[in-house]
Parts: sequence; structure tokens; C-alpha cells
Amino acid sequence: MTTATSIQLLAPQCVLVFTAIVIFVGGAFSEGRGPWKQLGIFGLVMSGLILAQHQRAFETLLQHNEVAATFGPVSLDLLGYLASWLALGVGVLLVLQVTGTDARGPAPEVIGSLLLLVAGLMLAAQANDLVLLFLALELISIPTYVLLALARPTPAGREAALKYFFLSILSSGLTLYGFSFLYGVAGSTQLADLYSVAAGPLHAFTSLPLLVRLGVLLVVAGLGMKIAIVPLHFYAPDVYQGTSPAAAAMLSAVPKIAGVIVLVRVAAAARPDLGELGWKLMLGLSVITMTLGNVLALWQRNVRRLLAYSSIAHAGYLLIGLAVWLAVPDKSVAGSGHPVTPGLAVSGLSAALFYLVVYSVASLGTFAAIGYLGRPDRPLDTVSELAGVASSHPAIAAALALFMFSLAGLPPLAGFWGKLMLIIRALSVDVGPSAISPGVRHWFIVVSVIAVLNAAISAAYYLRIIGAMYFRPQHGAPAADGGLGTKLATGLAAVLVVGMSLYAGPALHGSDVAAESGAVPLPAAATPRARPAVAQNGQPSVAVPQLSAASR
Repeated sequence: MTTATSIQLLAPQCVLVFTAIVIFVGGAFSEGRGPWKQLGIFGLVMSGLILAQHQRAFETLLQHNEVAATFGPVSLDLLGYLASWLALGVGVLLVLQVTGTDARGPAPEVIGSLLLLVAGLMLAAQANDLVLLFLALELISIPTYVLLALARPTPAGREAALKYFFLSILSSGLTLYGFSFLYGVAGSTQLADLYSVAAGPLHAFTSLPLLVRLGVLLVVAGLGMKIAIVPLHFYAPDVYQGTSPAAAAMLSAVPKIAGVIVLVRVAAAARPDLGELGWKLMLGLSVITMTLGNVLALWQRNVRRLLAYSSIAHAGYLLIGLAVWLAVPDKSVAGSGHPVTPGLAVSGLSAALFYLVVYSVASLGTFAAIGYLGRPDRPLDTVSELAGVASSHPAIAAALALFMFSLAGLPPLAGFWGKLMLIIRALSVDVGPSAISPGVRHWFIVVSVIAVLNAAISAAYYLRIIGAMYFRPQHGAPAADGGLGTKLATGLAAVLVVGMSLYAGPALHGSDVAAESGAVPLPAAATPRARPAVAQNGQPSVAVPQLSAASR
């Protein structure tokens, strides 16, 4: 029964993989390029329809007073469910961007690789096993190599593809080495087994916690390259500059989403053993990453290189939420009288997840707009080339300005709410005198001040892009030959940013629920985690969506 349920939960990924195989095989036997874009969109839609049927499983959990369950190596929780929807949305935006202006349509290898990329991201969202997590990461990495190699057949493009290829192999090696340490401690590849061992009463009196910390450090180093965390960030500016805008859009979102989700899964399992290392490591990396990214972005003239450093800076903001989550003692390790605040712990993870979604949508929209303003053979390169775009292409300029304002964190856009939630929840860290470390809150106050200063620095280069479009004289309009697909992707991303800005409350509530369901791994054969306590008004403090009735 567990195996059958696991296969059923992975049905959306199977549809994407099957569609990609059809596209690969069909492209090999077809002289023209065919309707591969339409087939790719069809595969994404079918995967989404199957994923929507999983809502019935959450009604079953609701009936049993549960918010999460596991079936073998696959988890059934709202973190994986919502992340899977995010993966499908990212896939649609990317497929639209790669269509180009070629009347023959995109190459089948491009569309097929994108579908495999989305399948890997969905698999990473639902995996609850070290082997499956590594398989998901490789299912993302290998299509990425293909996409980078095909994106821009120039010396600079080939150099960018090779740089990412070699560094990604190093990243995979470090991640796998870290997984081997965690497997050695747990004696199992199940994350829930690692959590059970780490939270055991006799575990603290052995040397195993040191091995767990070493394994987590290796995993952070491996995933740091995908998330673009300093000091493993150095590939990003060169690769973004050398590749096409569509490929840069893919790099800005997909590896970062996958890296954060996998890091959350692993950190949740190893959390009882991390102690002070977890939050201190996240805080230190956060300060260095966002400061270096924002400061170096000030000196950039190439648009894609500037956005690469911007992506690095946003990775630093994300780590603040993870640090808040790891700083608050877990209930399972707070047996010595720690005044635990589970809501605060979940709120830090929730803020990070919300910010990840906001950044991903705005970043994809930004690259779509830049891709539209260029040509397939010569993409828009420098900020000065944006001069006068507001006059020649007012709709694209307005959308690009919207993305820049959101990434800068100007109210009332979604980026502002994302930064505000991270800072508010960082300032709320006060776990009392018996906390893991006295004076924890002072560290978070300092990091919050640094984050606000970094947001002010970032406004300078974001506003420089807006100023070029609206306040510089036009010296020949950009080619704007990026195709209808990039224009549609730009408009769709703009609508999503506006929607999250106007309905930030429901979006934050959804991230709260996702964080609550994914904060602690569940044993495959154990009782699923119960729903949170009921609030005073009689409603669940973290609600599960009311879904259609279904039986097991």
C-alpha cells in the first residue's frame, strides 16, 4: 500500500518525464522542430491537473487531525505540495521564455530538458529520503547543463556552460559526501530516522553529533553553490553574463528553490544535533552574502551580471529566515525547561519560503522583460541600452520597473512584505535566559540593521535601471525581438507580483502552513503529526485548507 501510494504521489513527475521522452524521441525523428512548445505546455497542464487531485489526500489528513504524513521515501505535506505548484509555475514561465522568434519554434532538446528540470524540482519538494533528494538534485543539474550548452552557441556561452558544469559537479560531490555522513549516523537514508536518532536521549553522549554537524556543513557547502551563497557564488556573474536571458532566468530561480527546499529538509532532520552551529552559520553566511552581493552590484554595467549579484544578495536575505527557525529550540530537544515558542520557529521558516516565492517570480519576470528587449542573436547587455525604453515599449518598461521596485523592497509591493516579515521575525527572536545561547536576540537585531542597510544599497542599482528607462534620452530603440512568449511571461509575472502584493496576507498564511507541515520529518511507519492547537476563536492556529471529501 505504501509503495502504491508513493507512486501515486509521484504521478505528476512521471507525466513530465514521459512528455519529455516523447519530445526527445519525436525531435530525433522529425526534420522540423514541430509543436514542441505546445506539447511542453500540455505536459505541464496535465501534471498540474494530477497534482490538484492530491488535495483530496489533505482532506483525509484533516479528518484524522493531521497535517503531514510520509509514504516510504515520499512525504505528503503542504510544503512539498505548494513547492510543486511553484515548480509548475516556474516551468510555464520558462517554457514561454525559450520560444524565441524562430518560426520553427524551440528545439525539442530545450523543451524536453525544461520538463525534466521541473520534474526534478517537484521531486526535491516531496522527497523525504537522502537517495531521492540526491536523485532530484541530479535531475535538475543534468538538464541545466544541456540548456546552458544550447542557450548561446558562442565562445562566451560555451565558457559559461563549462564553468557551471565543473562547479556543479563539485557541488554534487560535496552534497553526496555530506549525505554519506548523515547515512552513517542514522543507519538509514530516511530523514525521519536521522531525526529519531539525533533526538534520542543517549545520542548526545556519543561522538555522533559531531559527525552530523560535519555532514550538514558539507551539505551546506554543496547546496551553497546552487543557492549562490558566498563564498561559492563566484560562478554566477560570469555564467549569467555569458548565457542567454532565458537560461539566466532558469539559473536565478530553479537551483535556488531546489537548494532551499533540500536544505530545509536536511536541517529539519539534523536539527536536534545542530545546536548553536545552525543559526550562527546561517547568520554569518547571510551577512557576508547579502553585503557582498549588493556592494558588488553597484559597480556593474552589464544587466545580467548586475542581476547575478542581486541574486546573491537575495540568497543572503533568505538565510535570515532559516537562522530564525534554527535559533528557536525544537520541542524534542527542549526537555531541560527551554521556553519553546513553536510559532516563532515556524514563522522564521515561513518568512524564508514566502520571500523565496516573491523573489523567484520577480526574477523570472525581469529576465523575461530583458529577453524581450533583445534579439536571439544579440541579447540586451548593458544598462545604457535601456535608455528610452519607457517611450518605445511602455508596457515592458512598466513591468520591469514593477519588478525592480519589488526586488528593492519598496512598499506596498510583495518584495517589501517579504523583507518586512524577515526583519520582524528576526527581531522577535527572544527565547529567554535558558535558550541555546544567552543574548541570541542581540545577534538578530544586528543582522536586521545590516539587512535594512543592504536594502537601501540595493535600491541604488535597481533605481539606476528604472532611471535609464524613464529619464535618459533614447539612442535608438532596442530591437524588442524576443518573441511573443517572453512578452506573455513578462505580463504573467507582473500579474503574479501585483497579486502577491495585494493579497500578501493569504500568501503569508499559506507559507505558515507549509512551514508547519515541513519543519520536522515524520517516520514512515509512525503516527502522522497532529494539527496545531486550536486558537481561542475556535479556529485552527495553522489551518489546513478545506478540501473535498475523500477516503483513504
